[in-house]
Amino acid sequence: MYDAFIIGGGAAGMSCALVLGSAKSKAFAENKRIAIVTHQRTSHLQNALFNNVLGLEPGTLGADILESGKKQLSNLYAHVEQIASEKVKSVKQTDGHFTVITNKNTYLSKIVVVAVGYTNLLTIKGLEAYVEPHPRAAIEKDRIWLKNDNHLVTHGLYVAGTLAGWRSQFAIASGSGAQVATDILTLWNDGKQTKIHDKI
Repeated sequence: MYDAFIIGGGAAGMSCALVLGSAKSKAFAENKRIAIVTHQRTSHLQNALFNNVLGLEPGTLGADILESGKKQLSNLYAHVEQIASEKVKSVKQTDGHFTVITNKNTYLSKIVVVAVGYTNLLTIKGLEAYVEPHPRAAIEKDRIWLKNDNHLVTHGLYVAGTLAGWRSQFAIASGSGAQVATDILTLWNDGKQTKIHDKI
C-alpha cells in the first residue's frame, strides 16, 4: 500500500514527487511510501523550448528536463519509487483506498495524484465522471480538466498541472504539482500547514 501515488512524469508530477520526497526527514513523512509513474511519451515537454522561465538557462529543452528531473529525484530522494515503462489504464476507489492498474501491474494507494496532460485523449478509466471542458483553454482545442476544488477532485484523489484547469505554462504546471505536494504534507502533518524549504 502506497501513501501517495503520482501518475505522470511531466512538470506537475515530477514537482509533486520532488516536494513529497524532500520531506523524508520529517517525522510525519519518514515512513511514507511514495511512487511516481514516469511515463513521459505524451508529455508536452517533449517538444518544449524554454527562454522565459526563471532559473532555467535560455534555450533549455523540455526533453532534457524530463531526463534530468528523473535523475534529480533518484539522486536526492531515492526512496520515491519511479515506475518506468508502464502506462496507467484505470484508477478505482474502493474501501478507503485506490486501485491503480497499469498495462503491467496493479498498485494500491491511499492517495492518488493525476498529473497527465489535458488533451481529450485521456484514457484512464475511472476518471470519466470528473472530466469537463477545460476552463482556460480555447474551445477549438478541445482540452479537458478534472473538475476539482483547489486540486482536490474527491477524497484522496488530486489533480495537478494543466489537467487541474491551469494554463499550459511550465512554471504554472510545476507550481501546481508543488501545491498538491504541500497539501498532502499538510494532511500527513495532522492538518498543520506544511511546506519544505532547504536553507544554507
